[in-house]
Amino acid sequence: MSQPVERESMDFDVVIVGAGPAGLSAACRLAQLNAERDEPLSICVLEKGSEVGAHILSGAVIETRALDELFPDWRERGAPLNTPVSGDEFYWLASADRGQRVPAWLVPKPLHNAGNQVISLGNLCRWLAEQAEALGVEVFPGFAAAKVLIKNDCVVGIETGDMGVDAQGQPKDSYMPGMHLRARHTIFAEGARGHLGKQLQAQFGLAKDADPQHYGLGIKELWDIPADQHRPGHVMHGAGWPLGKTGGGWFLYHLENQQAVVGLIVDLNYDNPHLSPFDEFQRLKHHPVLAATLSGGTRVSYGARAIAKGGHHALPRMAFPGGLLIGCDAGTLNMAKIKGTHTAMKSGLLAAEAIVDGDTDTLDLDTRFANSWAGRELAATRNFGPVLHRYGPVLGGALNLLDQNLLGGRLPWTVRDTTPDHASLKPAGDCAPIAYPKPDGKLSFDKLSSVYLSNTQHDEDQPVHLRLADASIPLTDNLARFDEPAQRYCPAGVYEVTEVDGQPHFQINAQNCVHCKTCDIKDPAQNITWWVPEGGGGPNYPNL
Repeated sequence: MSQPVERESMDFDVVIVGAGPAGLSAACRLAQLNAERDEPLSICVLEKGSEVGAHILSGAVIETRALDELFPDWRERGAPLNTPVSGDEFYWLASADRGQRVPAWLVPKPLHNAGNQVISLGNLCRWLAEQAEALGVEVFPGFAAAKVLIKNDCVVGIETGDMGVDAQGQPKDSYMPGMHLRARHTIFAEGARGHLGKQLQAQFGLAKDADPQHYGLGIKELWDIPADQHRPGHVMHGAGWPLGKTGGGWFLYHLENQQAVVGLIVDLNYDNPHLSPFDEFQRLKHHPVLAATLSGGTRVSYGARAIAKGGHHALPRMAFPGGLLIGCDAGTLNMAKIKGTHTAMKSGLLAAEAIVDGDTDTLDLDTRFANSWAGRELAATRNFGPVLHRYGPVLGGALNLLDQNLLGGRLPWTVRDTTPDHASLKPAGDCAPIAYPKPDGKLSFDKLSSVYLSNTQHDEDQPVHLRLADASIPLTDNLARFDEPAQRYCPAGVYEVTEVDGQPHFQINAQNCVHCKTCDIKDPAQNITWWVPEGGGGPNYPNL
């Protein structure tokens, strides 16, 4: 489409990109504060998923602190928080068949969960969207923000993606050009590794004084389990096998209605290119500690998502001319707690208050966040991730126990981790190959059947949204040096090295993509850029 496209335009006071907990909290707080204004703000929330909650994936055990601030009467309003934590256990898995529960006094305080709630974060977001709409906010699902609109070095809104474009970039009969949504303030709340947030950080130098952001890949399944194995509100975390020296850990939470969620988080700074996070997760479920809950059950849903875990040291500046960066788009998750919903929501509340107060310059928003309980929480756990990266789970865990339980987060020195995740891989020839067992179809499964349970849908006749800067690099560089790790780090079977006419061929199955962003993060050449497909495409997670 070489000819200029005429686009319709809509004007708002505030446009929010992303209907996750941060974006919806900002919308609700803005709408609440509108009641005190002589001239109420017009507010729009844009969501790329087919519906609010479709792309939301989290554990999730939630602290209600931010929700208490936003809606003190959330219980009376019918918020979907129905399962308070009833038990809390942490395990060290020594091998495939041995595991030991760690005494509570040896578990760092941030990992304790008394008083929290086991929830579906997708369902919470659906409820928050209902509250926002009732307060007068316009919520538009199925529309992807594809471009930032900038005028005179100031963000003035976004452009939504075109619909009905074929794989060659030409308009189909169903073609509908994207719209311009113009705003005095644009809030970016896309989640971890937001594609527009990534651009904004580069364009405005927001992360120039921060450490590189670090990520983990979280893979999760929802299960229906037998009644005699179900303990509503029971929370289990663990580390050790099967990851070994690779950072990460697992979780298993009992929801209501005889359901449980199980997942594995793999730190994306791992160095062995033969490692497959998906296959590590599949064999994890065979461990007796987890199999005791899952055996005899039925897998209902599957999903994967990168999480930002750099914490305090990796926080960018959150404000720039015309816009704000909040939630996991800014990396507000507290990895020491394996929780980010409460801090993301708090960043949304602070953004809304800054806009209404007329104070949206960088210093003010960063100061607001730093002085809030969320900012102080991240500061107190600033060493948690870097200590584990540098010293490993045993020595690092001991140092974190000292820092969190005895020193209250006041370790007298600061540990940094300045190596980006994509730069951590060693050559394949220097690492031991990993032989993964075949799935049994009862506790472990293959990628394609898993993607099927994510309800992922993309129109196959559209431009590939996983863009290669140089199409030759996967074979000429990554295959030769790292045995093309995209084949293994992708949890959805998007990337394959096949053979065509006797020669290796790099194939991208973009229709399988669950929007986890791992390829954008882990590709050692930084050659892959994740971009938005047509609005409404991607996974549709129920109860995740």
